[in-house]
Amino acid sequence: MLKKFEISGVHTEVGDNLRKYITKKLGRIDKYLSKQTRESAHLEIRLKEGKTDGKKICTCDATLHLPHDTIKISEGTVNMFAAVDIVQAKLKQQIEKYKESHTDAKRQRHLFARARKVAV
Repeated sequence: MLKKFEISGVHTEVGDNLRKYITKKLGRIDKYLSKQTRESAHLEIRLKEGKTDGKKICTCDATLHLPHDTIKISEGTVNMFAAVDIVQAKLKQQIEKYKESHTDAKRQRHLFARARKVAV
């Protein structure tokens, strides 16, 4: 579970069910981070509700502060729970990109060499 985790609502009230759901889905996003990164990771969730062309739009904005980088994701749908699910999937993809760009080249070569030995 992330140590620094904030949930706030703009023009909407964050109920207990929604808060539990967000904590369950996005609170465990730290399992995709390295041990060193977990210590300083900080996730902010902003939930917004609005109307566009007479339709209700629920937006979930997530900002993940990591060492040397910040990942920002925004998704809007008709349902707040669906927006949280989509944000979780996008966060996973962005964390993978972050890990690829911030991995030591020497360590990466070592891991690939070990994978080749196992495959042979």
